[in-house]
Amino acid sequence: MFDVGAVDRWLCMVLICFSLSFAPHPTFPNDPGIPLSLHFSLPPSISLHMPYIQQIVRAGDVNHDGQLDFEEFVEYLRSHEKRLRLMFRSLDRNNDGELDVAEIQQTLHNLGVDVTLEQASKILQRCVVFMDKDHSMTIDWFEWRDHFLFNPLHNMEEIAQYWKHSVMLDIGEHLTVPDEFSEKEKQSGFVWRQLMAGAVAGSVSRTGTAPLDRLKVFLQVHGQSSDKGNVWRSLRAMVKEGGLTALWRGNGINVLKIAPETAIKFLAYEQIKCLMRGSKEGGTLKVQERFVAGSLAGAMAQTVIYPMEVLKTRLTLRKTGQYSSVADCAKQILQKEGVLAFYKGYLPNMLGIIPYAGIDLAIYETLKNGWLQRHAEGSPDPGVLVLVGCGTVSSTCGQLASYPLALIRTRMQAQASVKGAPQLSMLTLFRNIVAQEGVVGLYRGIAPNFLKVIPAVSISYVVYEHMRKVLGVGT
Repeated sequence: MFDVGAVDRWLCMVLICFSLSFAPHPTFPNDPGIPLSLHFSLPPSISLHMPYIQQIVRAGDVNHDGQLDFEEFVEYLRSHEKRLRLMFRSLDRNNDGELDVAEIQQTLHNLGVDVTLEQASKILQRCVVFMDKDHSMTIDWFEWRDHFLFNPLHNMEEIAQYWKHSVMLDIGEHLTVPDEFSEKEKQSGFVWRQLMAGAVAGSVSRTGTAPLDRLKVFLQVHGQSSDKGNVWRSLRAMVKEGGLTALWRGNGINVLKIAPETAIKFLAYEQIKCLMRGSKEGGTLKVQERFVAGSLAGAMAQTVIYPMEVLKTRLTLRKTGQYSSVADCAKQILQKEGVLAFYKGYLPNMLGIIPYAGIDLAIYETLKNGWLQRHAEGSPDPGVLVLVGCGTVSSTCGQLASYPLALIRTRMQAQASVKGAPQLSMLTLFRNIVAQEGVVGLYRGIAPNFLKVIPAVSISYVVYEHMRKVLGVGT
């Protein structure tokens, strides 16, 4: 049953919603679309959330006539109240009819966001200011319902949702640990739309930074070679040999492998997570468990798509007319070198997953939790700069740690493409590089690799956000 106070607020909301359905009115400068006469008469809790009121109009307008009548509005409130009750019950773990500090902390932990009791207490205190009518320092069902019935519902999952990392940015490597997704997100198809948005963003980002990526591979392979071991000489040599379009050689296969790698890694991660979680339905993994599961999933994905990595390196280093297509490249490798050639450099590639995934995850979680501890009382949305900054720093550090192994992998992949070059093992290559070029030799090509980070991150984030809107992925 609805109380009298709630009915009064409904009627107020109905009048507001009707006013939004009719012709334009004079508007308040800071709130486009809000009638000036209404802005000053609305209660603060309503006037601050006019975008949410517009959401109510759209959600409740069943007959799509652009207006919200009383029956539609009452039906919307009834269904919304049911959702609020389900959410309250899921948070109220001891079933005492009240939400306390420990329950808020546990809920955030289950979503992969660890906060101390002190931070959870600050979150509760912030909620208490608006909801706790009886000053009990707990929130009962009626206080919860009365507050969220007409206010934007920033549930606990939103805090975790903002911090999805692995699908958001693409700096050329897909060795990050997959993000956690709730059962609701999986069942609704949200996950695949999110992954698709990330894949498209990665494709555009890699295409935009392909010249720097090809330059990196050249420097990795040719090392101190007098004609190709210098950044500007390598650029000039590539353009001179094949024209401006030569800078994009190998980009097609580099983009093509994003989709299968992302899908395989996500599916493998979910299966491994189920095995590790056991009977704890709905639970999420701890950070160290995510590292293990993510590393194993990454190894599985890399094992399946690794021949594409070899093809990418060969196509990147090819000379004009050497291969007519990706299929021709694969055919020539198979005929001249055999099937095993498609897995050259596999061992250092697998070993590189551990430092990359481990450091990336550790730094990202540290930065994320550091931000949450300092801003526990604020909005769940950390903002673009914080998200992009944390993701860029963690991924770059992970790439830096695994770079020597990536360089050795690339050289092993390219060995057969250089006439007369000996087929060296991983350890022999490592010793030769250190002996001939020093430790610095293990980081050949890292300059263009770092140069592409900022444009790659910028492009992937902008495209990712656009694709989320196109695919209907909520923020």
